Amino acid sequence: MNFGGIEEQLADYDFARAVIIPIPFDATSTWIKGADRGPEAILEASANMELFDIPTQTEVYLKGIHTMEPIAITDDPAIMTEEAEEVVEQVLRDHKLPIVIGGNHSVCIGPIRASARHFGEITVIQIDAHTDLRQSYEGSPLSHASVMARAQEVARVVQVGIRSMCAEELPYLIPERVFYAQDITGRNDWYQEAARQIRGPVYITIDLDGFDPSILPSTGTPEPGGLTYFEVYNFLSYVIRNHQVVGFDVNELCPNPEDRSSDFLASKLIYQLISLIIK
Repeated sequence: MNFGGIEEQLADYDFARAVIIPIPFDATSTWIKGADRGPEAILEASANMELFDIPTQTEVYLKGIHTMEPIAITDDPAIMTEEAEEVVEQVLRDHKLPIVIGGNHSVCIGPIRASARHFGEITVIQIDAHTDLRQSYEGSPLSHASVMARAQEVARVVQVGIRSMCAEELPYLIPERVFYAQDITGRNDWYQEAARQIRGPVYITIDLDGFDPSILPSTGTPEPGGLTYFEVYNFLSYVIRNHQVVGFDVNELCPNPEDRSSDFLASKLIYQLISLIIK
């Protein structure tokens, strides 16, 4: 299934400016399972979007969006990370925009490593309810709860929407790069402060639990007090207008067959970010 339901000639890899990389990985999830079904749900929902983007006044799909076959399902996060890293690195070498759809948040580690190796110094913008700075969780350094610890090994990390963490993460927190949901909700005067932390190109990682569960309930670890759609969109629009964004991922969708609104929000967000980056 092509992202957006677009016709084959516009989904051709050689023609496409953007590449969708599905990774249906859920092995390290620790509460609500089902993120492995996220990529398929996002692709299905995307086929029901209008493809004219109002904010940018563009139809970015005409510049080509290729959808890869999903990265092979495995229960080994090391194998998944290595394969994701190789795939994203090839997409970057081909001068295309990689967009990873998960899967749980572990899917971001390989793409972040690939981006750092390709571009050198990069900054990771993290939209998330959780800091994800445990050095290891349940015996795995590649757990969804450890992804930003791995990101910090290769990149600067700016954390946005945070409202949940554990005490063992405090030593790894960089206070000036953390923007708690309670402090930024309903405001935009923090954008410049966040952007001042950026060095080099930007990679964006979006855990969908960064959104408030009142607008996105279908996720593995919902946390109250989250961000609205336009709070996320407006901030990322600011980042994209002022910095080079070289890739992004959207993860942690746990589809609910009784409520497809979360699936649609995720697909719409992906399309609107592509529109902003490529326009």
